[in-house]
Amino acid sequence: MRKYYIGLDVHCAFIEAAVVSAQGKLVERRRCETTIAALWNILNDVGGELHVALEEGPLADWLWRNLHERVKRMVVCEPRRNHLIAKESDKDDAIDAEKLANLLRGDFVKAVHHPESLERTLLKQQLMLYHDRVRGRVREANRLMALFRRHGVFIKEKDLGVTKRKGLLASLPASLREAVSGLWDGYELIGAQEHALRGQLHRTAKHDELLRRWLKVPGIGPVRAVTLLAFLDTPHRFRSKEALWRYLGIGLERWHSGNGPMRVRVGQRCNRMLRETILGAAKSAMMAEKNPFFEQYRRRSQAGISFKNARRNVARSQASVLWGMWKNGSDYDPSRVGVPAAERKQPVSV
Repeated sequence: MRKYYIGLDVHCAFIEAAVVSAQGKLVERRRCETTIAALWNILNDVGGELHVALEEGPLADWLWRNLHERVKRMVVCEPRRNHLIAKESDKDDAIDAEKLANLLRGDFVKAVHHPESLERTLLKQQLMLYHDRVRGRVREANRLMALFRRHGVFIKEKDLGVTKRKGLLASLPASLREAVSGLWDGYELIGAQEHALRGQLHRTAKHDELLRRWLKVPGIGPVRAVTLLAFLDTPHRFRSKEALWRYLGIGLERWHSGNGPMRVRVGQRCNRMLRETILGAAKSAMMAEKNPFFEQYRRRSQAGISFKNARRNVARSQASVLWGMWKNGSDYDPSRVGVPAAERKQPVSV
């Protein structure tokens, strides 16, 4: 059976496809509408053993879910790893599709994980809507507070409740009150949407067996638990806890050149929402006291480690605990936090 590599340059109106043979020869170029049926026709016309690559984007998950079972291999790849192809010689959609097919043929692409379960995909979309509403609510609150500040009225978001609205509007010039009242209506609407979405996430955490176990870990609430589950999807995509830490944005990168010194820093390429989630969970656990994560923080603080670094160390410990519970199906055990696996007592078999 002949092997072909297909690169897809995806747009809303059309998709540019380039088919390359196993020997690297361009077989054909095709353009089709951005529909599943049109892509199926191209795949059926090419035939043989098909390996397909496209870059991560708004349409990537939809295409992956509908096509990956019809081909031998389908890779949604990270655009940052491919950006150099855009700097080489000529550039247009057809050329980009051919270059992508050749990168796949040489195995030079880095795959972006996509959940196989439609339910998990929908949960992630629901979660993103919630976080978008949170950002929108904060943005509107800041806009209102800044506007009041321009007239010498200094308030905080907690002052934007219904009870104080009439009095605060009266402190503004009459010509502004109607416009600000409309802005305030938008703020309250976004807040109501945020509240409704948060309730859905809480119900999801209540009915999911894994999330119920995660909620027993200090610092992990319903929204944080759902966020970690939706973005990580499966524990088996990480070969080690260090790989998990780097994905969460709390791991270290090391590099050096020639005889120069070894340099170490926290990785910068990560999902910011995941990083904020796990660091926020660490801070909550540290502030709660009377838990093993607080004890870890206290020991590091007494050793002279800065709050920022101590919090990151606690976040790594939390992430390892959650990952272990996920892989092993175990419950949260405070006595095992921070204990190396080699030193843990194994159950005695009878």
